[in-house]
Amino acid sequence: MSAMEDDASGTARGISLKLLPPAYASVMLGLFFLVPLGIMLAVSFFHRVEGAFYEPSFELTNYARFLDAFFIRILAFSIGLSISAAVIAVLIAFPFTYSLTRARRGTQIFALVFLLAVLSLSEVIIGFSWSTLLSRTAGVSNLFVAVGLFERSAAYYPSLPALLLGLVYLSFPYTVLVLYPALSRLDPELSEAARMMGASPVRTFFTVVVPVMKRTIISTIILAFVFTLGAYILPQTLGKPPHWTLSVHITDQAIFEANLPFAAAMAILLLLVSLVMVAITLLMGKEDAAGGKA
Repeated sequence: MSAMEDDASGTARGISLKLLPPAYASVMLGLFFLVPLGIMLAVSFFHRVEGAFYEPSFELTNYARFLDAFFIRILAFSIGLSISAAVIAVLIAFPFTYSLTRARRGTQIFALVFLLAVLSLSEVIIGFSWSTLLSRTAGVSNLFVAVGLFERSAAYYPSLPALLLGLVYLSFPYTVLVLYPALSRLDPELSEAARMMGASPVRTFFTVVVPVMKRTIISTIILAFVFTLGAYILPQTLGKPPHWTLSVHITDQAIFEANLPFAAAMAILLLLVSLVMVAITLLMGKEDAAGGKA
C-alpha cells in the first residue's frame, strides 16, 4: 500500500509541477498585461476635467477626436514612417543575411554576436549617437570638409531623413535575427540548380531566393513595422515637431497636457494597429504551415 501511495503522490506531484508553469504564466500575463490594459481602456472613456484631472464616465469624446484632420495626419504619418523604415531595413537586411548564411561558421557567430550587442543598445543611446554623428560640430560633415567634398560643415538633423536613418538602424539587427533562421534552412540545392542552368548569382538571388522567401520577407516587414511604430526617443531627437509620431503625442497629452483619457485612447489605437499587423503575420504563418503539410 505504501508503494502505491508513493506512486500516487509522485504522479500528483508531477501533474502539479506540469501545471505550475502555465498557471504562473497566466498570473503574470494577467497581472502585468491584462490589468494595465483594462485600466488604460477604462480611462480612455473617462471625462477630462479642465483645470483638474479626470472623472469616471463613459463617453466617446476621446475617440471622436481621432476624426480631426490633425490627428488623422499624425496617425497616417506614423504608419507611413514605420512602414518606410521597415521596408528599407528589410531591403538592406535580406541580402546581408543571405550572404551571412553562406559565410563561414566563425564569421556567422561573430556577426550575430555583434548584432546582439547592437540590439542591446537602448533607443536613447542610439538617438544621441546619431545626433552626434549628424551634428555640425562633431559629425560626419567635418570628415567631408577634411577630404574636400564640402567647404563647410553642416548639421543633417533634425530632419526626416535623419529620423528615417535612425529607425532603420534601430530595426536592422532585429530584422537580421528574424530572417537568419529561415535563410539558414533554405535548401542550397535550389540555388545550385539555378546556377547549373546558367543563371548568374544575382539572377539566382532575385528569381529563386526572393520568391521562395516572399512570405518570410513580408512577415519580417510587418514585425519591423510594429517594432518601429512605438519609437519615442528617435522622433524627438532626430526629427522636427512635424515629424513627431503618435507615441510622442501620447506622452505630450499624458504629461504636458494632463489629458490622460485622450492619451489612453491614442495608446489603445496604437495597440490595435500593432495587433492587426501581428494577426496578419500569424495568419501568414498558419498558411505556410498548412502549405507545408499539404
